Amino acid sequence: MFNRLVKYFLENRLITFILLCAFIVTGLATMPFNLKTSVLPRDPVPVDAIPDIGENQQIIATEWMGRSPKDIQDQVTYPLTSALLGIPGVKTIRSTSMFGMSFIYVIYKDNVEFYWSRSRILEKLNSLPPGTLPEGVQPTLGPDATALGQIFWYTLEGRDPKTGKPAGGWDPQELRTIQDFYVKYSLASAEGVSEVATAGGFTKEYQVDINPEALKAFNVSVMDVMNAVRKSNLDIGAETIELNSVEYIIRGLGYVKSLNDLEESVVAVRDNVPVKIKNVANVTFGPGTRRGGLDKSGSEAVGAVVVARYGSNPMEVIKNVKDKIREIEPGLPQLTLPDGTVSKVTIVPFYDRTGLIRETIGTLESALSHEILISIIVIIILVLNLRASLIVAGLLPVGVLITFILMRFFGVEANIVALSGIAIAIGVMVDIGIVDVENILRHLEMPENHGIRGKKLMKVIYLATTEVRAAVVTSIATTIVSFLPVFAMQAQEGKLFHPLAFTKTFALLAAFILGIVVLPTLVHIFFNIRFDTKRLRKIFNGILIAAGVLLIIFWQGWTAIILIAIGINNLLADKWPEERKKFPDYINTSIAVLFATWHLSVAWLPLGAHNSEFASFLFVAGIITVILLALMSMVHYYENIIRWALRHKRKFLLIPAFTVLSGLLIWKGFDRIFGFIANGAEKAGWKTIRETALWQGASEAFPGTRKEFMPSLNEGSFLLMPTTMPHTGIEKNLEYIETLDKRVSSIPEVEMTVGKWGRVNSALDPAPVQMFENTINYRPEYILDENGHRVRFKTDRNGSFILKDNSVFNPEKDRFRVIPADSLIPDKHGDYFRQWRPKIRKPDDIWNEIVKVTDIPGLTSAPKLQPIETRLVMLSTGMRAPMGLKIYGPDLESIEKAGLEFEKGLKDVPSVRSSSVFYDRAAGAPYLEIKLNREAMARYGMTVADVQDILQAAVGGMTLSTSVEGRERFPLRVRYARELRDNPEDIKKILVSGMNGVLVPLGEIAHIDYAKGAQMIRSEDTFLVGYVIFDKVEGKAEVDVVIDAEKILKNKIDSGEISLPAGVTYKFTGNYENQLRAAKRLALVIPVSLIIILLLLYFQFRTITASIIHFSGVFVAFSGGFIMLWLYGQHWFMNFAVAGINLRDMFQMHQVNLSVAVWVGFIALFGIATNDGVIMGTYIHQVFEEKKPSTVNDVREAVIIAGKKRVRPAMMTTAVTIIALLPVLSSTGKGADIMVPMAIPTFGGMVLQVMTIFVVPLFQSIWRERETRKSLTAIPENSDNQNENEI
Repeated sequence: MFNRLVKYFLENRLITFILLCAFIVTGLATMPFNLKTSVLPRDPVPVDAIPDIGENQQIIATEWMGRSPKDIQDQVTYPLTSALLGIPGVKTIRSTSMFGMSFIYVIYKDNVEFYWSRSRILEKLNSLPPGTLPEGVQPTLGPDATALGQIFWYTLEGRDPKTGKPAGGWDPQELRTIQDFYVKYSLASAEGVSEVATAGGFTKEYQVDINPEALKAFNVSVMDVMNAVRKSNLDIGAETIELNSVEYIIRGLGYVKSLNDLEESVVAVRDNVPVKIKNVANVTFGPGTRRGGLDKSGSEAVGAVVVARYGSNPMEVIKNVKDKIREIEPGLPQLTLPDGTVSKVTIVPFYDRTGLIRETIGTLESALSHEILISIIVIIILVLNLRASLIVAGLLPVGVLITFILMRFFGVEANIVALSGIAIAIGVMVDIGIVDVENILRHLEMPENHGIRGKKLMKVIYLATTEVRAAVVTSIATTIVSFLPVFAMQAQEGKLFHPLAFTKTFALLAAFILGIVVLPTLVHIFFNIRFDTKRLRKIFNGILIAAGVLLIIFWQGWTAIILIAIGINNLLADKWPEERKKFPDYINTSIAVLFATWHLSVAWLPLGAHNSEFASFLFVAGIITVILLALMSMVHYYENIIRWALRHKRKFLLIPAFTVLSGLLIWKGFDRIFGFIANGAEKAGWKTIRETALWQGASEAFPGTRKEFMPSLNEGSFLLMPTTMPHTGIEKNLEYIETLDKRVSSIPEVEMTVGKWGRVNSALDPAPVQMFENTINYRPEYILDENGHRVRFKTDRNGSFILKDNSVFNPEKDRFRVIPADSLIPDKHGDYFRQWRPKIRKPDDIWNEIVKVTDIPGLTSAPKLQPIETRLVMLSTGMRAPMGLKIYGPDLESIEKAGLEFEKGLKDVPSVRSSSVFYDRAAGAPYLEIKLNREAMARYGMTVADVQDILQAAVGGMTLSTSVEGRERFPLRVRYARELRDNPEDIKKILVSGMNGVLVPLGEIAHIDYAKGAQMIRSEDTFLVGYVIFDKVEGKAEVDVVIDAEKILKNKIDSGEISLPAGVTYKFTGNYENQLRAAKRLALVIPVSLIIILLLLYFQFRTITASIIHFSGVFVAFSGGFIMLWLYGQHWFMNFAVAGINLRDMFQMHQVNLSVAVWVGFIALFGIATNDGVIMGTYIHQVFEEKKPSTVNDVREAVIIAGKKRVRPAMMTTAVTIIALLPVLSSTGKGADIMVPMAIPTFGGMVLQVMTIFVVPLFQSIWRERETRKSLTAIPENSDNQNENEI
């Protein structure tokens, strides 16, 4: 079928070109990168920084303000949780009860549809039996968003509209009103927005502060005042009347519009004199109580978070929000300050996911462009045919565009992980074209095909392409099948890497389609073109030179010089002697290579911005040359090596055997691999074998690969989340948050700090007032443009940056200072401007600076977190850290006792950062408990409900109604004045009305006790739970830390050092659980995929032996991946500098843990590792079919002939794959944290997989020699049998 397709598109070139144009145009329209053009309509692939890997969950929030966590748990959370347990598809239900709020997280299985799950919850909530919840308590379903929904945070600030600088003049109450009733509703109407949740400021209230002395004087009760307030705020409609044939609508206006309206309301009538509210209370405007706020750089702030709807395109939603902001900005209020300055309310973003998305996509875009450029260079060098190289290289970006089309069609989002699939597929995409083109060129070099054109050329191209089609199909199939384990992943790792599996598959299919549809046709067109006359050649080359001259005049670029050089070289081609006729082609190839290498060097800058572009050019050229020379030396000496190997098979096979053993040692560790020897020696009496220097040294050198779930994505922001003690009040928390923001803002690398204490008005934020969230945006290392690419700025001859005020700044000589981008002069020939101090080399250094300045007495330390990472962790585990300990128990006291014991025990774990260990105190909050004396109450004819209502209104304040003032709505609250309720003695004086109207102080019917109670109550499936959070020491892996902690805690429990109360159990949670689940799944599906690859090889070669021979490359490559991981962690490996840059820093070499990302790199490697073996084995099989060797020597010669024919394309594909990964390995931008671990095993595996070109022929020879010897032995026996029959 494939051969017929190749023939069809070769013969129908018009259809081929229509398809090619369609691929290019549609790909450009759907590509996620910022294409600055208005010519093409754009429908780009949805873009985000990372896939949404949060739990499939719905949140139910219930407000019952003023109630303690214990009341919330008993009367709201527990009844609701027990009612929701029976919903189909529910995996677990996690809940949190805190002051005034209940949050229930219903976590569904991953295969449950998001909106279906919401409908089931709504159905259940609407059918709750009467009495399930207290009267007036109404649960609400949270926004239709996930943990990644918080895409845009902003503050409202008064700024000068002319200068844009802060002007002030607005108090938090005014800004909160503008936010709640104008900005919030406008932004909520933007397409894709699920919720706009306000934070900070004060809600304006009509506050009626009761005077108890006046109540006594006028003999009125608190209930009388409450009824008066409730009845003073009402509009009614009274139908219509007709007057003179005109219908009039009747309205009774009674809403409170001012303080006077409320003051004049009548409470009671005494002696025919009305007692008004103003006679017994003070009516004012005031701030409402709050459980959260914002602080920006040490000042009170008002703002909000915009939450994107589930399934929406984050970039598109942010764009819609910004469009709305531009739309409403002119109408936002402004005022004139006493000094004449105009202060206009302005929306100022402080967290915008757009920057992270663009920088992440920019990193991938740079990596892809570098890979494509480096692939072009390698192809040109190896193929040594400019036309063929241009065809293969030109189809590479087209294949990427087709991948974008398929992503758009199948709904695959573009993010760091998805686009990494394309990055690691580039080498294989190029391989397909190289195999086809190399075979075509080999056929064209045959004497009988020299100089052919037209139909004959088409026939040769067809034969050459179809000759390798079976090998190409098998290699593509094995590569695609190798990714089945990724498709089989579940939960968070599945959501994370499914897009990568799709994009890599799309990229391979795109390359395969182009290899069938477009490549043969382009080869036919390019190789069919001949300039038969000198005049035509002169005209063409003259045009090249003229174009170059014009470009020099108008553009002054290197492209112009290249065109002129190629044109002059072609004009002088006839001057070369006959024996050197190929030299002009070699010169053109060299010019093209130098041009591409220069562009790659300028774009890549591996030696850093502080070194010259020429130095980077020399480095890039040198590293490519070294790798190509090493691989091409394999080609040059291949025959000598393979002949020696065929004569000394056992000696040669020691090399791959040692490689595989080394890989196993690195993976599992020396003690685990050779532990059986030690066990045997110990049984034999040598008890100290493990303590010998040899054993200890080997165990230290090969301890086994450390494990973790996933490397963290560098988001460009930190989230500092310390907490205070449970008893800390709001006033002290405000002081803490102000101090934190001021200290962090003093760090030069920090661009902005906004702190949040408590919670925003959203179900997505269940934070108590004692929890802080400081969003810290730090400056990128170099100034970037809107697409995440570095920007160059003008410098003088001394390397100093020229500022717009004509002053200069030299980063190396002058004292460090922050210079805004708008003070520098952009210049495409200038230098990049570094924004970090010399001692700050990586983001971790900035975090260490933050830790130093935030060491404040009274605040707990916090693990290193980032905004997206934290949202995912908090909503998936309930903790604010990626590692923790869950403690289950029968009551809060038992859980707290165990939690404090575990907190102490975990601090003794060497791999745990002791300062980060913290038990989230569930109890410990101070309570004032007012215990009613029912006997005393009975004497005055009081009921519990009456007393509690008065107590609730007098102390906590009760919202009795809401004013209606146009768009604005403000609560009407009644309570005692603050100075009459701020201590227990004053609370005892609150007046309670008896049955006969007598006013009795509360102290006569109740007594007040101090107690310690719950601050926050957490549960899972109705069972109480507590958390101990901790963080690992830098350089340690999460799984290893948990294993160490588990052993130490178990030993402490067994020894009695830790004594657990009855009924208490515990388990480790967080990313550790994710890693265990992923490891179990991969342990099952990776062997299955390898078996399927083996089956594909069997279908190609039809024998089990041949299939196993070609499959052997997987084991060598697998070991090579682990060897490279081990070398990355060795301080001596590549530990030298080039132009002042240490190569370990350039390629970010450090201890790499075995994460899911690394396993995905291995999975990608499995598919690639068999390609060279398949190409080599297919041709060996063809040679054996053709020559039919009958002796051992003939077998060896056939193997050598086949190997010599296929070693060059095998080395070409390997060279492209290896060299193309270099820009990925040196990536430092956003997203590199995930790309690099995936690339390391692929790079290492492909380097050592080179020996496949020897191992496969060697095994083939062993197999064929054995079969030949058998046949030679059988011939005499058959002849003897024949003679006997004749006799």
